[in-house]
Formats: sequence, structure tokens, C-alpha cells
Amino acid sequence: MKTQVGIIGGGPSGLLLSQLLHLQGIDTVVLEKHSREHVLGRIRAGVLEHGFADLMREAECAARMDREGEIHEGFFIAHDGVKDRVALKELTGNTVIVYGQTELTRDLYEARDKRKGAVIHHAEDVMPHDLEGKPYLTYRSGDEIKRIDCDFVIGCDGFHGVSRKSIPRAKLREFERLYPFGWLGVLSRTKPVSPELIYCKHERGFALCSLRSQTLSRYYIQVPLTDKEGDWADDRFWDEFKRRLPPDAASQLITGPSIEKSIAPLRSFVAEPMRFGNLFLAGDAAHIVPPTGARGLNSAASDIYYLYHALLDHYKRGNDDGLNAYSQKALARVWKGQRFSWWMTMLLHTFPDQAAYDQRLQETDLSYLFSSPRALGSLAENYVGLPF
Repeated sequence: MKTQVGIIGGGPSGLLLSQLLHLQGIDTVVLEKHSREHVLGRIRAGVLEHGFADLMREAECAARMDREGEIHEGFFIAHDGVKDRVALKELTGNTVIVYGQTELTRDLYEARDKRKGAVIHHAEDVMPHDLEGKPYLTYRSGDEIKRIDCDFVIGCDGFHGVSRKSIPRAKLREFERLYPFGWLGVLSRTKPVSPELIYCKHERGFALCSLRSQTLSRYYIQVPLTDKEGDWADDRFWDEFKRRLPPDAASQLITGPSIEKSIAPLRSFVAEPMRFGNLFLAGDAAHIVPPTGARGLNSAASDIYYLYHALLDHYKRGNDDGLNAYSQKALARVWKGQRFSWWMTMLLHTFPDQAAYDQRLQETDLSYLFSSPRALGSLAENYVGLPF
């Protein structure tokens, strides 16, 4: 098989790039290790910055997002017995859209189906070859090894995927920070506590009131890395979650059976550069952020924005400036997202063996934040998304 752009990974990043390029007459093939059902079973981020939403519209995949997604003009931070609001629209003129990653991925799959896009599932043992020459991909389908020749390989296959591992170690530099806790997330078919997100800083640990719709709630609490999902029966989760909420939110909490429950360890990670020969990394294959600042999926979207326009310039105008500048441009925005996510994580979580000095700094940082319009404006600017 031959194509122009070979994409490893059938998650939202790979599907979005495939759709955008297809609309411009550029051929792609997407290889995904798992089934579609498995991909759609991943419960992930649900806060989309305005730039990502615009990219979905450009990809002609935004009809349901615009119809069912919830536009949020702000969110709350509960701390020290008060609940302060960050007025995103007032501070920046922009908003965010709450729309689950599962639904977004479903919309992208339907768009690829409609245009008969080549998305190959159950592609086992995917391997990129000759990345500094004429690249090609191989994969196993049953007992048969198949080959796809392409001009470029795009690695959208996540942190554990083969793409980043295909870059020689001597050519790659990795930066990582591991946090001493995780987030236990519960999805329940209950009315959300609040129409806007509430980030809760509490002495027992961080908590987050989020939602997917007005009938589907997504709640999180900070837990030790040693905890397992099985340690947290629904009743135990609801009791602990309620303890960490501000009183007005706790009084509105409606509990119910969990639909999904999982623990995600928090880490920050960046790989540099994001290009090796004709291989380009995007999304979790190149960088991971803690979910505190809602930057993960949105950082991946900015990678796709840069790649899409760079490939467009290459095929339509014979200009490779965008491809040559991709890694530098993408990383500049990636590191800003890293900084914001790190800051939000350090600000709102309770750290094991936290020194009294560090606790005072957290309190002072929060006090300063809500006493300074410029500091609040900086938070809001980063939360709704920096310009591409």
C-alpha cells in the first residue's frame, strides 16, 4: 500500500490530522493497535480550549460538539473556606467547551467513515522504517506482515507507543517529573454538583467537580500512588469526596453507582526534539501533563494544528519551512502548557510530608492570585488556550 502520510495511532490526534488532510486532498492511512470499541472506551479529558474547537470546525466534525457541548465562561477554585470564581470570558473574551474526549473521538470516527478514510484497526507490531530516507511502515494483520510506503510518518500513538522509541536514544532528550499521587476519577449518571467546574484545595487532598453533561458527572480526588481502584468502593469515594467540597457544593451532591472508575498517576514529560528525519511526534507520544490545567488533549491539538499547516505547505506550495520549524514551534507551546499544568498542580494539591514553609507559599500564591487582576488574567489566558 502507498499513501502520502502514515499515521500511527487512532485516537483523537491521529484521526483529526487524517480528517484535516483528507479535506485538502492529501492521502493518509491511520494504523491503530486496538479495536474501535477499545479506543472509544477510554474516559479522558473533557475541557476543550477555543482553538481546539475551531480546529474541529475546520475539520467539519463540530456539529454535535456545538450542539451538545457546554460552553463554560468560568470556573471556581475553593480554598481556605472560600470559593473564588475565575471569570474566563470577562478576563479574556474567550470560553472553553466541556465535551468528553470519547464523544469527540466518536465524531472523528464518523467523519472518517463518511469519507471512507483508511483507518486500520488491530494493526499489531507496527514498526516505522528508514525514517531518514524513504519511510515505510510495517504491521501484522493476523499471520500476514503488511507494508505501507509513505512520505512522512506521524506518531500519535501515546506515551507507550512505538514512535518515540524508534528515535535513536542519542538523538532524543527526555524531561520528566513524577508526582507522589494520582487522581481517582469516577463517572456517574448523576446531576453535577455545579454547572461550572470547581477545583478544591483541601487539607485532605485535592478534589475536582467536573461534568460531561447536565446528567453525567465526572469527579476526582487525589489519592496515594499505592491505592488501587478496588480499594475504593463507591460509598467510600462519595464520603471522601464530600469531605473535600465546600459546604454549599457538598449540600448539592447527588450520589449514585459509578459507571467508570480509574486511577491515573500524575506526571510531567517532554521529549525533544519532536522530529527525527521524516518522523514527527504529536500529543502524548511527545509530552504528558498532569490533568490539573486541562492541557493534555489541548496540547495535542496544537501539535496537529502545526503539522496540518506544515504538511499543507509542503504538498500545496512546495514549502518545507513549516516542517523544518515544527519541533521548535510545537515545543515552545508545549513548554508553556507544561509550566501552567505544573503550577496548577503545585498550587492545589496536598503533598506528602509537605513543609510548613511550602504550605504557606501555597496559601500566599492563592491569596495573591485573587487579589491581582493581572495574575488572574494570566491564569485565564492559559486556561482558555494560548494562540497557536
